[in-house]
Amino acid sequence: MTLDLAIVGAGPYGLSIAAHLADTGLSFRIFGSPMQSWRRHMPKGMHLKSEGFASNLYDPHGAFTLRHYCEENRLPYADIGIPVPIETFVAYGLEFQRRFVPMLEETEITSLHRNGNGFELETAAGQTVQARRVILATGLTHFDHMPPILAGLPPEFVSHSSRHCDLDRFSGKKVAVLGAGASALDIAALAHEAGAQVELVARAGRIAFHHFIAEPRPLWQRLRNPRSGLGIGWRSRLCTDAPLLFHVMPQEFRHRVVRTHLGPAPGWFIRERIEGKVPMHLSAEIESASVDAGVVRLRLLQSDGSSRELVADHLIAATGYNVSVSKLGFLDDSLRSRIQTVDDTPVLSAKFQTSEPGLYIVGVASANSFGPMTRFAYGAGFTARAISRHLAAQVGTSKVPHPRTGNVGVAAD
Repeated sequence: MTLDLAIVGAGPYGLSIAAHLADTGLSFRIFGSPMQSWRRHMPKGMHLKSEGFASNLYDPHGAFTLRHYCEENRLPYADIGIPVPIETFVAYGLEFQRRFVPMLEETEITSLHRNGNGFELETAAGQTVQARRVILATGLTHFDHMPPILAGLPPEFVSHSSRHCDLDRFSGKKVAVLGAGASALDIAALAHEAGAQVELVARAGRIAFHHFIAEPRPLWQRLRNPRSGLGIGWRSRLCTDAPLLFHVMPQEFRHRVVRTHLGPAPGWFIRERIEGKVPMHLSAEIESASVDAGVVRLRLLQSDGSSRELVADHLIAATGYNVSVSKLGFLDDSLRSRIQTVDDTPVLSAKFQTSEPGLYIVGVASANSFGPMTRFAYGAGFTARAISRHLAAQVGTSKVPHPRTGNVGVAAD
């Protein structure tokens, strides 16, 4: 049987899209480990930088929000002002999957190639799946960025932040953390609290912590700096309210906004857990890095031209993610080569379709087409609505809907 659609990935985007499509009657299958990036590639004990109201997954009727989940389970929650623990967000995502996407198949896709007018997918279990259309909702999994100066160093001494779910193993160790964003500061704080001796290294001259702005605010403040799912200010508000307007902007403008708006900025709540507790080497460049005698040796160039050596048992590079179609290793080479890209990021239609008919890309990899919103879970709502309407119109809705389990209004057994 050839499916209408296959969805690859089961994070906030894949699950939200599947929840919307379950109401259309399209024949589809969804593959992946639910909330994998959040469960396996982010450290236990961290908190989301997004406010509670901006940390939802999206069912078609907006009935099962994070607020709903927290109320059911008597967990602390506020739309604004109570940081969301990653453990709460993951548990919410898993419950969302159980209620709205029970058809999820927890296996990875190992290869994808064009087959006639559709696509052929191979699963890790050795199954072959035929589908007319495919949505790639793989999230950050393939895109971690390691600075070239650190590339090739042994992974037991130098690793990307995405490799660390539990920092307890660094207790009693000297750990250097590279970066100035939320991941770097979260990891530095958590490793310090786990008993590690931590030092932070960053090119930035200062750490740009977010400022907490409480509600309600006077009308004039709300008009001058409206709140959005990405934060305070008109630029962020336009990104959340007008992604299709962003889509028609000139390419150079779009890429510049994605590159510069909402740069590295730790959450306001991490500040007191870092300042005065973790030494910071700011305005510092790594001149050289090596592993010698069982330790990592970094030569740091300071802004005043001086240099110093930093020695650690392990270096964690919290250096973010770079979207690159070339890194999607499960794509067949011939298929990958036919996807139109700019700076190795996909060029997408207003419906998230690549230049290869029937192949769609969503989530962080769609940011250069739709704006910074799709780098965050908040963008899953717009994406799920837009792509489900498009696919329902393309394919029709005469088929039998997928079954569901559980009850949205009452905690499931």
